[in-house]
Amino acid sequence: MAYLLLILSALFWSGNFVLSRGMHADIPPLSLSFWRWTVALLILLCFSIRHLWEQKQIIRKHFRFIAVQGLLGVAGFNSLIYIAVQTTTAINAVLVNSCIPVLIAVFSWILYKEMMIPRQCLGVLISLCGVLLIIARGEISHLLTMSFNRGDLLVLIAAAIWALYSANLRKYPKELHPLAYLSGIIITGLMAIFPFYLMEMYSGRSIIITASSIVTILYVAIFASLLAFIFWNRAIRSVGANKAGPFIHLMPVFSTILAVFFLGETFHVYHLQGMLLIFCGILMTTFMIPKK
Repeated sequence: MAYLLLILSALFWSGNFVLSRGMHADIPPLSLSFWRWTVALLILLCFSIRHLWEQKQIIRKHFRFIAVQGLLGVAGFNSLIYIAVQTTTAINAVLVNSCIPVLIAVFSWILYKEMMIPRQCLGVLISLCGVLLIIARGEISHLLTMSFNRGDLLVLIAAAIWALYSANLRKYPKELHPLAYLSGIIITGLMAIFPFYLMEMYSGRSIIITASSIVTILYVAIFASLLAFIFWNRAIRSVGANKAGPFIHLMPVFSTILAVFFLGETFHVYHLQGMLLIFCGILMTTFMIPKK
C-alpha cells in the first residue's frame, strides 16, 4: 500500500511540474504558491478542524517540528520550484530534481546515521540512469550540450529542501493525526509565503483570471498539495525516506505519458528503455530478494 501511495504522489507532482511551467505567464510563482495552499487549507479544514482542536496540546508540544516542516515542505520547496520554472525548462527542472533520492540518503546519514545498503545505492544509480536516458532522448550528446541557468540552481536548492523535509519525517510524532499535521505545516508555510506574495503583487504581478488558471490552482491544491502530501508523508512513515526517495524518478515517466496523451507528443524507444531502467532501480531499492 505504501508503494502505491508513493507512485500516486509522483503522478500528482508530475502534473504540478507540467502545469506550473505551462501557466507561468498567467500565474506568477508566489501567487500560485499562496493560492495553492490557501485553497488546500480551506478544503482540509473541513476534515481536520476537529483534530486540530482535540490535539492542540500535542501540536503545541511539537510546534517547532511542525514549523520547520512547514517552512521546508510548504513555503520553501514549492515556492522555489515555481520561481525556478519561470527561467528554466521543465526538462531541466525534472533533471535537477532527480537528485532528490541521493540528497535524502545524504541527509538521512548526516542527521540520523541511516545508511543505504549497496543494493539500494545501485538501485538509485540505475533509476537515475533511466531518468538521464529519457531526458537525453537516447543520445548522451544531448546532455553534454544542455545549458543550465539560475533557475536550475533554484531547483537544486529546492531539491535539497525537500530531501531535508523527507528525512525529518523520521521524527514525526506518532500521536499526531496526519490531518492535524498537514494543517499545521500549511498554516506555517502560508505565514512565510504571505509577505513575499504581497511584495509580488506590489511589483505589479498578479494572476490573470482564466478558466485555465482556475483549473491549475484547483489541481495543485487538491492533487499536488493535499493528496500527494498525505500519501508521501504516510508512505515515508511506513517504509522510510531512503526507500521512498527513488520513487521521485517516476516523475519523468509520468510526465512523458501525460505529454503523449494530452499534448500529442510521440512515444520513442528511449522512453521505454528509460522507464524500464527506472522500474528496475526502484525494485532493486525497495524489495529484498529472498535467499534460497
